[in-house]
Amino acid sequence: MDEAMVPQIKRIKKEKKKVKIPILNVLLVLFCAFLLIIATFVQLNITHFIIPHDLFSNRVLTREDFLYTFSIIPQIPAVIFVVGLLGKRLGITSVVMYILLGLCSMPIFALGGGLDYLKEYGFGFIAAYIPAAYFVGSILEKEFSIKNILKATFVGVLTIHVIGVIYMLFVVLIRNQGWIFIKSWILTQSILKIAYDLVLSAIALCVAKYGNKFIKYLIY
Repeated sequence: MDEAMVPQIKRIKKEKKKVKIPILNVLLVLFCAFLLIIATFVQLNITHFIIPHDLFSNRVLTREDFLYTFSIIPQIPAVIFVVGLLGKRLGITSVVMYILLGLCSMPIFALGGGLDYLKEYGFGFIAAYIPAAYFVGSILEKEFSIKNILKATFVGVLTIHVIGVIYMLFVVLIRNQGWIFIKSWILTQSILKIAYDLVLSAIALCVAKYGNKFIKYLIY
């Protein structure tokens, strides 16, 4: 092969790679935005062992007394997974795309879509996906280790729940709701769910770790 052709061949290969990467990124962002939409309308029923509160009473206990089923929509773990899979920049892009589509009247939020959704009690959880994605991505880009997976899970899930509750309180003040409503809402939408979000998000990040490696292999 003529040595003069070598630089040209390298340049052509480099240009092809530059074209390939953005296309792959766009497809990944679109796929993950669609994944977030799906997660909004999926309900997981998680059954696990519990210790009955009346274990030491005189009542005869059955097998069902030791089992508890909790229903959860796995969107928070899905957000954490997307960031772990795509990394901070593309992960945030996918999350922002999902939110913008919902605010543009596409019925992809749990109760619909459109700008009126800003008035919903639960929109704070959705808005919190963006800072949570940033924190999770920042932690994992240093090292995708077990320690950072646990740290990213805790920070990401806690960020979403804290901002979600604060936003709910803001809407409550505007609507003049009572304290009973606030306690009930926090209990059902945050306190009872946060442990499940933590466990599912940690599992999701463990899976995302290998998906992230595969994506980097395709790109580089």
